[in-house]
Amino acid sequence: IETTGGNKNTGRVTEIAAIKHDGEKVVDTFETLVNPERSIPPFVQRLTGISDEMVADAPLFSEIAEKFDRFTANTIFIAHNVNFDYRFLREEFRKIGMEYNRRKMCTVQMSRKAFPGLPSYSLGKITQELSITLEGHHRAGVDAKATTKLFEMIIKKESQKDLFDLNFGKPDFALIASPLIDEELIDSIPDESG
Repeated sequence: IETTGGNKNTGRVTEIAAIKHDGEKVVDTFETLVNPERSIPPFVQRLTGISDEMVADAPLFSEIAEKFDRFTANTIFIAHNVNFDYRFLREEFRKIGMEYNRRKMCTVQMSRKAFPGLPSYSLGKITQELSITLEGHHRAGVDAKATTKLFEMIIKKESQKDLFDLNFGKPDFALIASPLIDEELIDSIPDESG
């Protein structure tokens, strides 16, 4: 997605692109500009190339929400830095009185496991490292296509390993590699509330 800013509570979606992939190939696509019902800050307009004029006649999120919900039904939501996109979309759905819940996977996390030791795992840098085309970065469709290519490379490289256990089971905290995170403390947190 592209948005008017980085805060899910104050920002709004300006563009959505999704590529449905069956683990082997692309099977469908969804792409649209979205009228955010507010002005896009100049910095964001320069970054994304999406102007107020471009979204003026675009559908409101409420007008595309059900179609997007159906498009992503029974899928796993995969994105590069998945929590950013996922939180924004959940908030947009919440604003119109709908719930949006999908299992999710992050290509940043998967890339750290599949391609360890890269200097950066940002979409711009990792696509350059892996020779994935990314012309027009920060447009939803371009970024979704690049993320799909990255996902396919990860699948090819990790198909015989525990990639999917990493994303649906217990996180591998070694991938985070932060001295601020104590793995023993994380392990001591109960699985149940109360």
